[in-house]
Parts: sequence; structure tokens; C-alpha cells
Amino acid sequence: MSELLSLSGRALPLLQQWVHRDPDCGVARGLLTLVTADRLGDEDLREQLVIAHRDARLAGPRETSLVHGVFLHTHRHYRLTADHLVGHFARWPADEQAGLLMGVFAECGDDVYRAQGESLVESQWELAGPDNWPWTSWLAAIRAEQGRAREAHNLAERALTLHPRSGVAAHALAHAGHELGAGPASVSFLDQWLAADPDAMHTRHLNWHAALQSIACGDFPDARRRADTALAHEDVGMRAATNWRLLLVGQAPAGRSDLEHVRELLTAPGGMAEIFHTFNLALALAVEAATDDLLALAKRAAGDDRPDYRDVLAPVARALADITAGRPRAAADLLSSLGEKTERIGGVRVEREIIQDTLARALADAGEPARAADLLHHRTTTRHHHTYETHLLAPTDRGWVRHRCV
Repeated sequence: MSELLSLSGRALPLLQQWVHRDPDCGVARGLLTLVTADRLGDEDLREQLVIAHRDARLAGPRETSLVHGVFLHTHRHYRLTADHLVGHFARWPADEQAGLLMGVFAECGDDVYRAQGESLVESQWELAGPDNWPWTSWLAAIRAEQGRAREAHNLAERALTLHPRSGVAAHALAHAGHELGAGPASVSFLDQWLAADPDAMHTRHLNWHAALQSIACGDFPDARRRADTALAHEDVGMRAATNWRLLLVGQAPAGRSDLEHVRELLTAPGGMAEIFHTFNLALALAVEAATDDLLALAKRAAGDDRPDYRDVLAPVARALADITAGRPRAAADLLSSLGEKTERIGGVRVEREIIQDTLARALADAGEPARAADLLHHRTTTRHHHTYETHLLAPTDRGWVRHRCV
């Protein structure tokens, strides 16, 4: 369990050994299914969870409740999972195994659920105590997403002192470092942490965070190197987010995604199932200067029954199309009108920030550097490294994206 809570690269083989050694342990099978759900077909997923639930019932009510939560989560019933967890923690406070499911509150895509999840983490941390490294790690992650970067930093360091291999704490520290402008210090920490376990569950994601820090402090070659060596073919979103940031400041992108692959992902059954996933595919289209594809996506989103797609994703996709077509004024008008509604695009702060980056670039290119500077004022006055923001505010030739991408 320590390896799983740490997001260690050893967690999967140890879980497999646990199930092999004790095939009648419902919790072991349930946790293994949680970790491997994305690799299982519908029938295999159902079979494993039916067995896990049957065996968990023989072990006791807590085990049964935990496996039921895994069932709901792996079937993407996020709100039902969140409701279930509230009841679970009322009966079994600070249950660390159930804590593995806490991210579901943010995945609900609802501010009420998100706030409920944050409150639940806070209350469970208080019950577990400050010497409990898993709950301290999860609270650090919550504080980072709340924008309370200094608190997040201190909590993450506390958790890492208690358990240096806490992957959640390392991730929270990366988020806090981004907010604080840690720059090279954050990159150095992530490299050292990953060197001890290069197979950690979120190795690629932490390398992406390191790439963002490199971009922030102007080390663009390092950002490109990380994108090309650490990100896999299927990491379309992280690759696009890295490349679009590089393009926004006039830098050559790293290796790009195949445009046909992006189109296939968009037309696949899950292409528009989750708004943040679709937004990342829109960024991938923008990197390729695929203006017509972006316009088609914007039209499709505008006709969607879901308000977040219609009211947020559609204008964002249209703005990206305008930028790739050399129309920064139109893009700036669209993005400026959204205001705080951009939070509904999903993801976390560091991921959503790219919309603000795009607006700043559009304003600068539309001849409004003062508005762009005002937009980024909170960043240039609270972070130590402003190289990236300085480049965002610098004037460039119109049509820079198309010139860089074709």
C-alpha cells in the first residue's frame, strides 16, 4: 500500500503479486483493477470487479464499500462515486485506501462537488493528523489548486520529510513551484526525485512539469528535449500544451503530434466526452495551424447541449482558429469576453493558464501591450522568473503561428 500511495513504479507489480498470492482478497483485486482500468475492455473490467466485490463482501463492510467505490469510479460515475465517498468516510474516517479515489470530486466538473471534495480532504487530514503523509500530500495538492501556493509548498515539503517517495507530494510541489516561479530549483528537484524511481506512475507528467518550468525561465531547448524524450505518442495533450507555449513566445516547437491522429481522437467515441480532453485536442490542432479543423470543432461545440461546451469550449476553439489565421484582434475579443468562465474548461490551474497566455499573446499582437501587461501583472509581481511572461508581452509579426507550424 505504501508503494501504491506513493504512486511508485513498483506499485503495479506488487499489486499483481498480492492478487496472485491472495486471489480471494477483494481489496487487492479492486485496487489492481483501479490501477489497470484503462487497459481493460468492458467485459474484463466487469468480470474483475464482480469477483472483487464478491470477495470483499466476505471480508467486511469497509472492504465492500471500498470496492463499490472503485466500481463507480472505473465506470466514470463520478458524482455517484463522490456521494459514495462522503458516506464511506463518515463510517471509516481517514481511510487511506479510499483516499486514492479523492480526485473524483474535481472530475465531476461541478464547483459544488469540487468544494465538497476540498472540504473532505481538509477534514480527513485533521482526523489523520499532520504526521500522516498520504493525507498531508493530498491536502498539499488541494492547496496548490486553490492558489495557496506557499501553504501547498510547506505541506508538500512536510509530506516529503515524512515520506520522501510521496508522488502526490512531489506533484503538489511542482504545482506550487510553478505558482512561485521556482524555475531551475523545481527542475532540479523533479530530476532528482525521478532518478530514484524512473518508472513512477506519473513520470511523464512530472517531466512535463519540468518542461513548463524550463519554459518559464527561458530554457527552451530543455523544454523541447523533455517533450521529445519523456512524452509518449499518446501524450497528445501534454505535448500540445508544451508546444503551444513555445509557439506563443516565438520558439520552435518540439516534435509534434500527427494531425491525422488528432483528428482520429476527436472523432472517436470519447473525443468529446470530457471537455478538458477536447480542449487539449484543440490545442494540438492549433499547434498544427489547422484552422479549418478548429472552426469545425468550434461549430460542433457551439451546437452541443452541454453549456460548458457551448459557452466556453466553442469560443476558445474559435479564438485558436483566429490566432492560427492571423486574426489576433478577433481572438482577443473572444477570450476577453469569457473572463472567469475559462475555469469551466476543466483541468487544473497550471493547465488552464494557457488560455490566459493565449489572450496575452493576442492582445500584444493586436497592438494592446498595456492590456496584455495588466493581464499578466499578478504573475510578473509574484513569481521569481518572468522570462516567459516577458516574451509573451513582446511584439511579433502577424501570422507567427502559421509561419512556425508549416
